[in-house]
Amino acid sequence: MDPEPVRVATAAWPIEWHADRSGYAEKLARWVASADADLLVFPEYAGMEAALVDPPERDLPDTWLALAADRAEEVLDLHIALARRHGVHILAGSLPVRTSLGYVNRAYLIAPTGAVLWQDKQIPTPWERAHTSLTPGDPLMVAETDLGRIGILVCHDSEFPLLARALECDLLLVPACTDADHGAHRVRTAARARALEGACITVLAQTVGDVPGCCYLDANSGRAGLYAPADIGFPASGILAESPLTAPGWVSADIDTAALSRLKEGRGEVSIPLDWPRSERTGTAPVRRFDD
Repeated sequence: MDPEPVRVATAAWPIEWHADRSGYAEKLARWVASADADLLVFPEYAGMEAALVDPPERDLPDTWLALAADRAEEVLDLHIALARRHGVHILAGSLPVRTSLGYVNRAYLIAPTGAVLWQDKQIPTPWERAHTSLTPGDPLMVAETDLGRIGILVCHDSEFPLLARALECDLLLVPACTDADHGAHRVRTAARARALEGACITVLAQTVGDVPGCCYLDANSGRAGLYAPADIGFPASGILAESPLTAPGWVSADIDTAALSRLKEGRGEVSIPLDWPRSERTGTAPVRRFDD
């Protein structure tokens, strides 16, 4: 008998200011209670919203890093309590965390038992490298869970096929935060490509909305989406579900884990993960002129 489908909900999360420190916690609790899924996925930097209470004297990126890092333990505790209360897995919205390496952009994965793993961003964006003191964090990992193997690539990391190839997973979570439409489309394109290449389901969660007064999160364009390989057992388009660009809310889909297993075993129309060795070549292809 095939296993039961896994229901995944992913968020297009509207970033906003709060009147007091309880505002973020109350909003998060409402969202988790309304999700109705086995796994809930929040975007990159959604956890920074806990710091959006009192504007700092200086609206600078590293000021916001420090403010968010001050709330990191509290944000993690909120997610642990909600995962236990509702009996769900949660990928918490990432946020800056202080470590021995410096500030890292960390996304916590929390089990219904309250157990915690995390994934740090591997490649800060050019903006992050130029304007913040964020540093690459701990290396990639794959979480073995009751829902299958879960890998995480934080935003920009999803645009690098070799990072995804290192994660032999069933569900590849892509929490992202992009400030312009082209960035939102770029990460969506990456998520769809990673699903095809890895014979996995990719789960995109992005921030949406404008936050005047916070230079770190001032503009957010994105969507929520779940993507599969365009192969047997899944929609021809490979799109399981997605929201319109910039529309806040949950998007959910049931993941057919049996169909996914068949693809990984080579029982689809194509078997890209099995064919990776056939694609490998040494060096760079030569450039040959032909119009002289």
